[in-house]
Amino acid sequence: MSVGRRRFLRVTSVAGLIASRADVLAQPQAKVYHIGYPNLRAGPAEFDEAFLQGMRDLGYVVGRNLVIEYRWTNGDNKRFDTMVDELVRLNVDVIVTSSTGAVLHAMQATRTIPIVMAVASDPVETGLVASLVHPGGNVTGMSFLTSDLAGKRLQLLRELVPGMTRVGVLGWRPAGSLYAPGRHPTELLVAGTQAAGRRMGIEVSAQVVMDGNGLAQAFSEFKREGDQALIVQSSPFIFENRATILEMAARQQLPDMYEERRFVDAGGLVCYGPNANDLYRRAATQVDKILKGAKAGDLPVEQPAKFDFVVNLKTAKALGLTVPQSLLLRADEVIQ
Repeated sequence: MSVGRRRFLRVTSVAGLIASRADVLAQPQAKVYHIGYPNLRAGPAEFDEAFLQGMRDLGYVVGRNLVIEYRWTNGDNKRFDTMVDELVRLNVDVIVTSSTGAVLHAMQATRTIPIVMAVASDPVETGLVASLVHPGGNVTGMSFLTSDLAGKRLQLLRELVPGMTRVGVLGWRPAGSLYAPGRHPTELLVAGTQAAGRRMGIEVSAQVVMDGNGLAQAFSEFKREGDQALIVQSSPFIFENRATILEMAARQQLPDMYEERRFVDAGGLVCYGPNANDLYRRAATQVDKILKGAKAGDLPVEQPAKFDFVVNLKTAKALGLTVPQSLLLRADEVIQ
């Protein structure tokens, strides 16, 4: 090879290297998205990891192209409002939260930042969205179908407790709620359960507490009224007080039905309801669509696709109940 030829190759190689480095430097850096994650719970649960996994599956990695601003408020609505206001000032790209009350409080803080409900009870009936197909506003996400499943829960309880004629419902309603009359999730749950009870010949009473001080009185009323079983609403407060509720139900020998399986894992009798981990994972898809330019109000609210029907046989034995084989065969899981 001639000297001139070698010199030409060296020059073109260097020029190509400089050009390629310039191309890399000219490429825009990956955008980092910020998600506000306020919650009325006291701290993380396994379904928060399900949401993170859903985001990872879509290519979002914390520390690389994603920042999540977690805020835990332990059932304190005033603190929640303060935390959401802080996230609004930070101008996060999306707010992700769960429970109908938390979504409603977030809506009071912003009408522009998109809000994704990881879990929310009956979003149309509670006034969070205009409809499931066309939510409108800045809210979309996942529905928990609380009141729609009331009849199914009563039916399962009647199979577990033959001859049952009275059922109590334990719910939570904190002070300072923002709901219009008749639109609180607890009111809807009680009304739906009572309507189902009338069709089935079962009388349904309700005890609604504001804080932990009301639990003892609520269980005293269940006993006084002769309730033969108990349906417990799912809420941040109820979950944080699950040990007390499970203990009181066991002490009064009340067969207890829950909306989600965490309570049955902790010793409750039975649960029937949407799989929360699946809802949180699917909420990540809604977030992804918004980050890519979709408007929250144009994204249909999605309904549950997976349900948990779990029976705790150890608890059934402690209550003196014989679980029908037909029920065990239909259960997704039986805890021995």
